[in-house]
This record gives sequence, C-alpha cells and structure tokens, in this order.
Amino acid sequence: MNLVNLAFIFIFLGFSLVFLDIILAMIKSVEKRREEKPEEEERKTEVGGVIFIGPVPIIFGTSKKIEKWMIIVALVITLVLVTIFLLQFA
Repeated sequence: MNLVNLAFIFIFLGFSLVFLDIILAMIKSVEKRREEKPEEEERKTEVGGVIFIGPVPIIFGTSKKIEKWMIIVALVITLVLVTIFLLQFA
C-alpha cells in the first residue's frame, strides 16, 4: 500500500467520522427536544467568528463581548501561523 492510497483512506475516514458525528448530533437534538418541558425559560445565545482572507482577519459577533474574544482568538491564530511560517527558515 503506497502513501497515496493511505492518504485517501484517511481522508475517507475523516469525512465518515464527521458525517457520523453530524447524524448523531441530529439524533441527540431530536431526543432532547422530546424531553424538554415547554415552560422552560429562554436562553440567550451569543455567537462570533473569525474569517481569514490572506493575512487579514474578518471578525464578527452578536455582541461587543464576543467580538473582543474573537479579536483575541484572531491574534492567537495569527501568532501561531507567523511562528509556524518563521520556523520553516530556522
């Protein structure tokens, strides 16, 4: 078995695991909805993210607090990527 075949096997296994996890999460969500009580109080969910286009991070979030955390995440990711890039030349 050469490395190309092994790589394809690992890629297939990775996609299969992700697909299986999505299916299991959907089943778990449906079961949880059935068990929930209708009078349960509503929760506030906050979401944020970072998208890198080249070296430029685009940061978004549903609140200022989340946006501040996404800036920190973007800085950490940038530092890790710059470090990995510079280690190539060491």
